[in-house]
This record gives sequence, structure tokens and C-alpha cells, in this order.
Amino acid sequence: MKKYNVGVVGYGWVASAHISAINATSLGQVSAVCSARNLDEGELRRKHGGAIRVYHQLDELLADPEIQVVALCSLPDQHAKQAVQAARAGKHLIIEKPLCLLSADLSAVQKVVQKARVRVCVCFECRFSSQFLATRALLDRGLLGDVHYGEIDYYHGIGPWYGQFRWNTRQAQGGSALLSAGCHALDALRLCLGSEVTEVTSYATRSKSKLFAPYEYPTTCVTLLKFENGSVGKCAASLDCLQPYYFHTHLVGSKGSLLDNRFYSADLGTDKAGWNTLAMKLLDSGDVADHPYQTQFQAFFQALEEKREMPLTSLHEAVKTHEVIFAADLSAKTGKPVKLRGAGR
Repeated sequence: MKKYNVGVVGYGWVASAHISAINATSLGQVSAVCSARNLDEGELRRKHGGAIRVYHQLDELLADPEIQVVALCSLPDQHAKQAVQAARAGKHLIIEKPLCLLSADLSAVQKVVQKARVRVCVCFECRFSSQFLATRALLDRGLLGDVHYGEIDYYHGIGPWYGQFRWNTRQAQGGSALLSAGCHALDALRLCLGSEVTEVTSYATRSKSKLFAPYEYPTTCVTLLKFENGSVGKCAASLDCLQPYYFHTHLVGSKGSLLDNRFYSADLGTDKAGWNTLAMKLLDSGDVADHPYQTQFQAFFQALEEKREMPLTSLHEAVKTHEVIFAADLSAKTGKPVKLRGAGR
């Protein structure tokens, strides 16, 4: 079976997870890496399997006619510019979150991608996790009824013990608590409430611990959201918590509620005083090796084969999540609610 040749840009922690996941799919293989590091092709072959060419300039990789897909695993402040370059070169794209750190870059990426007619997968891979595939199945079957309230929160202390810390502390690369990592929770909240956000109010703060002092931006925020269908939600993102990783999920509907992997549904006729348990793997780690990249990338390559948009994590969906993030960050900065334009488009 013919496979899509993928060129990976950047060779850090997340790139290693991308390479393993891509090579584990039935339709993709990593054939090139672009990195400023002095990488040895023989060592890459031994580590990852298969022949992998090494490039030191993005233009060189993009000029390779055998590369059909480019996976951007570079630092966040490079994503938008590199996405534009790759799209203009006619390459399909896998883009690590965040798409960009400035709201103005969203439309620039969209315009180039649309003109180039390439397809995009954005790494909001939590949508492909066991937890949210099972949660969505519960919602789609109507077991919670109409959900009118939801809260999904991201608690992950990203301190000096964590590899990302060395660059994540800088405003120019981390951006905000939501852009850095909390975006996964906000994106999951959009997925579960099934409606577009019309207004947000956000507040931000930071720990007094010296461990998190290098951060140039507030490391904890909480955002309240109004949705087009009348529901409301809350998303907290804490990069300065001292606790185990926790992806808190609570949905409240007209027929029942869900709390992480537990739920009650009036349709089942069970005792309201007790929870039912869903057999699912919870999102309980910030380790990229545990992320469901393989499932997501398999879906992307299948979409390329069938010449259709990426399901669940297309550029269109990711842009809408980023628009909410930028509105939330603006609200936290100004202390005022921010309305979103074009909800439901």
C-alpha cells in the first residue's frame, strides 16, 4: 500500500511522538526531518526505522517533490509562518497547537490554505482520546439530554521539571495559559457543548511560588463562556498548580450528568444517588507519548485518501477555538467581557 511521505519540522520532544505515531499508521511514513541540529541519518534510521533525509532549511524540505505532508513540531511562534510557506509549496499540513500566537495570523493561514487547496490537521488530539470519543458517544445517544452547562479544566503544572518550561515561560513563545496548553480543555468544551461561543469573560492570576517566577504571563486563568444555543460553560487553565495532571470534565444536561468517567442518565432508570462508570482511558498525563496522535493521524491520512476535510480537528474547527482563546485573553487583559463576531459561520 502506498504511503504518504511526511516531513517533520523540528526535532524535539513532540516530534518524537509525531514520528512514532505517523509511522504506526497504515498510510503515513516519516521520510524527512528538518532541524537546526546536526542529526545523523543513520541514527535516525536506527531509531525510527526507514530512510529519513535530514534538511537544515525549511525551503530545502519544501522543495523535495517526494514530501506530500509537512508536520510542524517547531516552536509555537514559528507555526503560522511555516504553515504559510508549506501551504504555498502545495504540502498538506499537520500543525501542532497553537496554530499561532497572534489573532491576525489566523486569517493569513486560512487564506493561503484555501488558495493552495491543501488539507490541514491541527493537533487538538484530545478529541480523538478514548475519554472524549466515549463522552461524545454518550452525548450523541442523548443520554444526558440537552447539555446546558459544562466545565472542562486543564490542570498541569509546567515547572522547571518539565522540558517545555525552558521556552514556555516566555511571552513570545508560550503566549498565555490557554495558548500554551489550556487550549485542549477549551477545545473539548466547544466539542461537548456543540454550539458556537458568543461571549467570554476571563480572569487571570499567577502563583506566588518561586518555581513559576520565570513566567512572563499569568499562569492561571478562568474563562466563562456563553454559547449560541443558550448554554454556558467554564474553562480553567492552570500551568502553576502543584498536583497531579487533571483534565476535569463535568457536563450537566436535561436527562443527566457526566463527571470525568462517571455519569447518570434518567433514561437508564438507575438510582440517581449513584454514578455509572464508563470504561474509558482518561486523559491523565501531559506526556506526549500518551497522546492519541496515531488515531488522529490515521484519520487524517484516510481523509487525504478520500479527498475530504479532516474530521474533528480541521483547520476550520481549530480556528474557531483559537478565536475564543484570543477573545478570552483580551478579556483577561482588559477586565471586560468580549463578544465574538460571526458565531455559527
